[in-house]
Amino acid sequence: MFAEVVFPLPFRNSFTYSIPSEFQDQVMIGIRVVVPFGKRVLTGFVINVKETTEVKEKIKPIRDVLDTQPIFSKESLKFYEWVSDYYLSSLGEALKNSVPYGLDVESKKTVVSDKEYCAQLLVKEKKENSTRAKLLKVLSERDTYKINYLQKLVKRKSIYSVLKTLEKIGAVTILDEIEDSKIKIKKVKFISLNKSVDEVYEIMPEIERNSPKQVVILLELLSSKKKSIQQSDLLSKTKSNQSSLNSLEKKNLIKIELKEVERVYKETYNEEIQNFDLTEKQSEIINEVSQNINDQKFTTYLLHGITGSGKTQVYIELTKLAVKKKKAALILVPEISLTPQITSRFFNNFGNSVCVIHSRMSLGERYDTWRGIIKGKYNIVIGPRSALFAPLENLGLIVVDEEHDQSYKQYDLVPKYNARDAAVLKAMFSNCPVILGSATPSLESMNNAKTGKYKLIELPERVDNAKLPKIKLIDVTLEKKKNRMVGVFSKTLLEAIDERLTKKENVIILQNRRGFATQVYCDDCGEIDMCESCTVSMVHHINKNIMKCHYCGAVKPVPRACKNCGSMAIKFFGVGTQRVEDEISYHFPNAKVERIDSDTINRKGKLGIILNSFRKGEIDILVGTQIVSKGMDFSNVTLVGVISAETSLWLPDFRADERTFQLLTQVAGRAGRSKEEGEVIIQTQNHKSFVLQKVLDNNYNEFYQKEIMLRQQSQYPPFSRIALIEIKDEDDQKVKQAVNDFHRRLMQFSDKLQILPPNEAIIFKVKGIFRYQIMIKSLRRIDPNGKILRNAIMNAYVDYNQKSRFRDVKVYFDIDPQSVM
Repeated sequence: MFAEVVFPLPFRNSFTYSIPSEFQDQVMIGIRVVVPFGKRVLTGFVINVKETTEVKEKIKPIRDVLDTQPIFSKESLKFYEWVSDYYLSSLGEALKNSVPYGLDVESKKTVVSDKEYCAQLLVKEKKENSTRAKLLKVLSERDTYKINYLQKLVKRKSIYSVLKTLEKIGAVTILDEIEDSKIKIKKVKFISLNKSVDEVYEIMPEIERNSPKQVVILLELLSSKKKSIQQSDLLSKTKSNQSSLNSLEKKNLIKIELKEVERVYKETYNEEIQNFDLTEKQSEIINEVSQNINDQKFTTYLLHGITGSGKTQVYIELTKLAVKKKKAALILVPEISLTPQITSRFFNNFGNSVCVIHSRMSLGERYDTWRGIIKGKYNIVIGPRSALFAPLENLGLIVVDEEHDQSYKQYDLVPKYNARDAAVLKAMFSNCPVILGSATPSLESMNNAKTGKYKLIELPERVDNAKLPKIKLIDVTLEKKKNRMVGVFSKTLLEAIDERLTKKENVIILQNRRGFATQVYCDDCGEIDMCESCTVSMVHHINKNIMKCHYCGAVKPVPRACKNCGSMAIKFFGVGTQRVEDEISYHFPNAKVERIDSDTINRKGKLGIILNSFRKGEIDILVGTQIVSKGMDFSNVTLVGVISAETSLWLPDFRADERTFQLLTQVAGRAGRSKEEGEVIIQTQNHKSFVLQKVLDNNYNEFYQKEIMLRQQSQYPPFSRIALIEIKDEDDQKVKQAVNDFHRRLMQFSDKLQILPPNEAIIFKVKGIFRYQIMIKSLRRIDPNGKILRNAIMNAYVDYNQKSRFRDVKVYFDIDPQSVM
């Protein structure tokens, strides 16, 4: 028997291996295997098993099998094939998403150096900047390195030939070591009685005379309702030590055994279970979608429901129907910030058949949850974009909540998939309905609904007769003239906050920028303090009094003088969440203020703790970035303030208007979600802006009509499909030549595609790497499924890889990018 195996590496063909007789029953489609690959050992995915092969070369055997149950089936493999084909990755790279990080078994090369000899060779080296010189310098400082770390230090990939010559002369030794997976099944010791209750009581007086601590252990085991107790818990409770347990084991009175323990992620946020009476509209939607769940029929629904209209309850009721039919349900949310509330509500309804998958979980928790899904312990999975690849079989329903959110797009790893679009295809392959829900649907999704590709279903009213909040636009330029601005707050907003706090109501304040000041500059020469590795300004963080780059994470002290002219006139400009928190605490010293942004919620469970306190009324004012705009449902929030509406409006991106409308409408929807009427105050520098006027009117349809017309005129999505080619390297001149070379190869396809000239990326340098981009537009009327676009990119890439002298410069593809920055 032979197995076809693919690897999570950037080549697109599969490799054939023979199956040894001891693995014949274990190797099947969807199983991971450990195999030799060249001089390495790698983990690969089995995508086919066959009895014969046409391969003429010597076929190597499989070394080991890692799974007892398949991760994916022959049917679900079709979905991964689509992901790899559409987003231009290898099948192995797509399948890598189906497995938690840290499970690979692979060989890693370790270089052991003779430091003194390397130092001697370095002195004799004539070319200081050669790869050999750089390697010798590093190798003379330490005696062991992993080869990939060496490559990173010398900033060169091709170091093998130099290392081989150094090995021949005895300067280094190269070792091949097989590294096991980083995560293991957790096993702990459990203690149980090894004799009957009567026998234990009979022997107890004798033990009590010699070792009273052993009696305490026996009494705890006798009184416990559990058959066995975890050793650490038992020792802690009885204040005993290991030697007492060892003595009892020698006397054959207790049994110590290793048992597997599941690491379960505990959500710190919780809500009381509530019973809801469904509205007429909710019932209509549930009845319509449930028919497709029953018939196992694929349909894409766009659920356009205003904020507070009860979309989550619709998801819960439909999940109940799927579970009743012995089907699984997948609930996608855009970010971790949304999981605490929605998870709590699903747990209240479905108990332990629900699991969560996201990056705040430990590696062990993710691994055990993943294994639980494969075993069928969990049939409802909730999580952000990565949860799309959870190994759920027999899907009956997929939900994509807040479908407009750009965080569904994977932007830093290959394949750069969009979880919303991929969820639609997953539902098609699974023969089940998929619901895309939002109060502010993306233009692409609404256009699909208008053209009949999706079925539009609507919830136009809030539940419990709650009213939409009143929205006010405050022009800060006019307020300044009237002397009504106090720091970053208008007096109108401060008065409204004061009124709400007096009534013991809660307030949410949005400022979509982290830090204290977003720029630090010299008032004399105008020099802005920039990051040395990125073309962005450093941000002042007042709590640690540091300057920090939000792109590469670089940190440096706050400058005391201008490094350009030496002037002491250093000014802080721009507003971040820290400054908003600082000022609001000054204005309302008796109010409890809490900040939510990625700086404050990086500790596990912290977000849930803050939201619990806010729900109970222990926090009065919540200040945050866009996290506070997403899905938060608190009945006591009656005021939402937006410090600056322009943070996303002025971005040089064709989606800037859409993003701003969505963000402001969503955050406005956090107010007045019960009987108390809500109010929203938005501070702006241009109150006449069309986008802000439509937010003011809460008029999605008029915004959509104008924006879709502009997109059609500019031939942007949904009327075209775009791809962004990004080429980057630490050598500016080299990457500039490489991007021009790649563009020249692309231009042979310009008869059917609009290929824009190469440009510097808007953020030109990140982490010391220079970035150039080529944007390609493919009109949908000519290329409806994007095949012409993808073929052109792949043909140009193959040609570039084979013939270009710049082929060592990295090229990245992004199909349907959500940002062009």
